[in-house]
Amino acid sequence: MTVQPAVLAVVAAVGLDWLIGDPLWLPHPVVVMGWWIQTLRARLEPWAGDRALRLRLAGVLITLLLISGTGLIGWWVERLPQQLPYLGWPLLVIALASALAGRSLQQSVMAVLEVLPSRGATGLEPARERLGRIVGRDVQQLDEAGILRACAETASENGVDGIFAPLAWMAAGCLLWSLNSAAPGPLALAWAFKASSTLDSMLGYREGRLRWLGTAGARLDDALTWLPCRLVMLTLPLVSRPWRQWPSLVRAAERDGRKDPSPNAGRSEAIYAHCAGVRLGGRNRYGRGWVDKPVLAANQPPADGDAVNRILQLNLRLQALWILILVVLAQ
Repeated sequence: MTVQPAVLAVVAAVGLDWLIGDPLWLPHPVVVMGWWIQTLRARLEPWAGDRALRLRLAGVLITLLLISGTGLIGWWVERLPQQLPYLGWPLLVIALASALAGRSLQQSVMAVLEVLPSRGATGLEPARERLGRIVGRDVQQLDEAGILRACAETASENGVDGIFAPLAWMAAGCLLWSLNSAAPGPLALAWAFKASSTLDSMLGYREGRLRWLGTAGARLDDALTWLPCRLVMLTLPLVSRPWRQWPSLVRAAERDGRKDPSPNAGRSEAIYAHCAGVRLGGRNRYGRGWVDKPVLAANQPPADGDAVNRILQLNLRLQALWILILVVLAQ
């Protein structure tokens, strides 16, 4: 299998994602991943109890089983085009599209904006309810300004996690295929990344037993997102501002983003903040506690509906640039 058909499959998957998103009637692989995480946790956590070492070992085992199992299933689906071309290629494109969240991210963020009081809605409860489905922070006490900031931050951070990190691993899979057609390809790597991201979202909390049980998954997710995050930092200015501003934007994002405890989340939000011209970061409530996040692009105005839309548009532009680069490199 040559790299060109693989790249065409990735391009088709990006188009399919933007065309249909994640329809509710179609079973999503992340739901299956989540079920396996819950099942493995239910089996291993009672054995580990409150012992930190056993909890860490259980977390490593859950991570190994989920990542290897998901990658192997993706590798099997990648073999289908060789055996059943007319069925295998459409299935591969659909499976690749399931690893991307471009349309679903835009729809979920816009759904929050549509029910804000500034758009004619009565009260903040509908917006809080919809926002609570896509962010981890406590949304019950947020005013409209806080809701808008949360929308801008999730559009930027999840732009990296939900669009560009999977796309980067698909590109890496295309490269592996060009070197060895029997190697894991774009789907195997993209699904393995989605498995690590799902692990982090379900177990990556620093509280209770998860402080140890979720360590392996969280560290792996940090590692797999590290390079895609930096690639976004280097390329987002190219589709947002005059190219002569590229050095200053990248330096500013690194300066602000490195203050965040996460090696990726702060930088992801920081490059969007500087490129979209919006102030992000600040105090958030998670559960019972407050977390002070670093302020990003402090000299810019706070988030409003226009800023959120600019960030969503940047996701579209950058995805188009990445696809163009991938196609050119495949020639």
